[in-house]
Amino acid sequence: MRTPPSSALLIVDVQNDFCAGGALAVPDGDAVVPVVNRLAAWAARAGLPVFASRDWHPRDSAHFAERGGAWPVHCVQGTHGAAFHPDLRLPGGTLVVTKGDRPDDEGYDAFDGRVSLQVPFAEALRARGVRHLFVAGLATDYCVKSSALGAAAAGFAVTVVEDAVRAVDMRPGDGARAVEGMKKAGIGFVSSAQLLG
Repeated sequence: MRTPPSSALLIVDVQNDFCAGGALAVPDGDAVVPVVNRLAAWAARAGLPVFASRDWHPRDSAHFAERGGAWPVHCVQGTHGAAFHPDLRLPGGTLVVTKGDRPDDEGYDAFDGRVSLQVPFAEALRARGVRHLFVAGLATDYCVKSSALGAAAAGFAVTVVEDAVRAVDMRPGDGARAVEGMKKAGIGFVSSAQLLG
């Protein structure tokens, strides 16, 4: 596949709490790590910007069930669970997009996040001339979907790397429904083999 000009790679939430043994482990979530590593190395070789989003919740987040939200406590700021997966190989110069870092912020969409805790993600992309975003990571039916739709709403072309994502599937079929919803919104899908040639 020919890489569209002015592209970037967004790696969504490949954090310990979303992987095996984590507080909110995505089934088979660890399987995205080697694929994401290949994508990151490819992007670095091609000179494309790489962004890695992270949930960075305060301990009193309304996102958590104990505060009326939907989820167990996870990805609390500064904890092991919030750290990127130890096998994730982020290229030098990768920019971290922090989201969900306020008590009232659920943090699903990377486009609600900020780079270096201050620059809105869309602004950081536009400053680098990015018009097209490849998306990989966790989880298909939550933060991947929200971030891909957020990118499209912000005017970016979006392609999800289909073998570099996994779904939570809280309800059976959530992942498939998320994919269909993204496709209806004009978001493209490609395999890593197609992309990397």
